[in-house]
This record gives sequence, C-alpha cells and structure tokens, in this order.
Amino acid sequence: MRKRILVPLTILLFCYVVAGQQAQPQPQSLTFYYDYRVNPGKEEDFMTLVKTVGQPVRDKLMAEGVIMAWGIEVPVLRYPGGTTHLIWFSVENWAGVEKVLNAMEAQLAKLAEDEAKAAADATRNRQKPAMTTAQRAREVFDASKTRDWLIRDLVFGYTSAASPAGLLPTTRYNFVKVKPGKGAEYRRTWEKYNKPVLDKLLADGTILAYGLSAEEVKTEGEFTHFSWTATSNLAAADKVVAAFAADRGRRSEEERAAIGDLFTSLIEPDKSRALVTRSIIFRVPGQK
Repeated sequence: MRKRILVPLTILLFCYVVAGQQAQPQPQSLTFYYDYRVNPGKEEDFMTLVKTVGQPVRDKLMAEGVIMAWGIEVPVLRYPGGTTHLIWFSVENWAGVEKVLNAMEAQLAKLAEDEAKAAADATRNRQKPAMTTAQRAREVFDASKTRDWLIRDLVFGYTSAASPAGLLPTTRYNFVKVKPGKGAEYRRTWEKYNKPVLDKLLADGTILAYGLSAEEVKTEGEFTHFSWTATSNLAAADKVVAAFAADRGRRSEEERAAIGDLFTSLIEPDKSRALVTRSIIFRVPGQK
C-alpha cells in the first residue's frame, strides 16, 4: 500500500466521520481498498468509469446499510510508479465485503450484457459499436498494477458533529511494521502515548477522526499496522505536529527517551513510511 497509496491502504479510512444523528458504528469493522494507477491524461475518464460502474452500486448498498462509508482519495505527493487513485469502502464484517463484491460483479455482468446487445444492433445497422466498459477500463488504467487491501480497524475516534455536505477530508497515514509477536504491546503503547493527544485534538475540532488499523489479510509484508488522522484541510497538520511536540515536551528527557526506545523496540524503524491523501469523493450516510 505504501509503495503506491494505500488502504483502503487506505485503508483508509475515514468512515467514522458520520452524520450526527447516526448511531455509533461497531468497532473492528473492515475497510476494503482498490489501489489504482490511472494512465496520464485519463483522470477524467477514470471518474466517468467510477460514476458508471462503481458509484451506483456503492450508493445503493449504503442506502441499504451494507456500506457504512466510501470514497476516493488521491495522493498529495506524486512519485514515479505510484498510485494515482484509491477507492475504499467500509463495512461491518466479511459478509458485507461479500455483498459488495457480488454486487460489483453483477453490475459488470449487466453492463457487458447491455453493451453486447448494443454492439449487435450497431453491426446490423452497419455502424461502429461503441467502446465497452472493459475496453475503456483498459485504456484508463493499468489493471496489472491494481492492488487490493483489506484492513481491520482496531482503534478509532471521530467527531460527533454532523458531516457537512461537500466535505472532502485530508488524511495522513503512518505505516509501521511491528515485530512478530509484538502486535498487542504495540497497540497498548500506541493507546497509552498517542491516543490521549489525538483525543484532545478531536475534542477541540483540530481533527475529524483518527484510528489505528492492521492488515486483515497478510500480503506482501510491507507493513503490519498504520495510524491515520483525518482533517478538513492540510493546514491542520501543523496543529497535529505541534500537539505531539507539546505532549513530548512536557515530559522529562528520560521519559521522552524511554518512549522513543519503547516504540523503536516494537517496530522495524527503517520500514516506517507516511502518506497524505486528499478526498475527491467522500460519502457517509445522511449527506446530500
């Protein structure tokens, strides 16, 4: 994920910024990510495909309560061979994942059936058949570079304020590779030293949501866990950095060193990476 965008990975991962009147979602939910590399100059065509193929399915399943939230993010920092677009959706469990995947397969099959009939009509009328969805997809993105991720949300916090229409969050992801057998200790350490700072930032409105997540299905082993913070704009990142600096600054030199040594002992530091994305589509229940 961090080689391209991720989660879902991204995740991630903004599914907990919900409308104020909505009931609190259950923890340990799943976020599924589609990691794409769109060909240069085909960004608009990619969004057309989204609106034709996936968006109707995800919006329908959200209305039915299967999907809790979904969106599309793009990286703020580009690099050669990196991911250009990330689509994610969040559900309560594996049954939800299955419903979404089955619905997408049915949508693609229906489009292919309709396009085959239209092509036959065009041929009979000696007209050139229109490009199919599959053909357009091959022109728009490199399918061999598409990457899927499934993420388990371990810890999260989110604002209870109503999610305004048109909200397009910015999200920062921090990826780490926790050493074998240290997952539980890493989570306890993260909750002890990082969660209180994030809770304060959430309370004062600096951030909209935060979380700690882990890859549900182990794949390449690039990372095991990642934390994320979501804000309404990039400027809020300065306040997040300042809050952590202030928290550590209030501690003694010995305590700061102990915290740093503890985190370092639980992860492989050279594997740590960060990613910042901006949402171009963000859907939660209750938005118009």
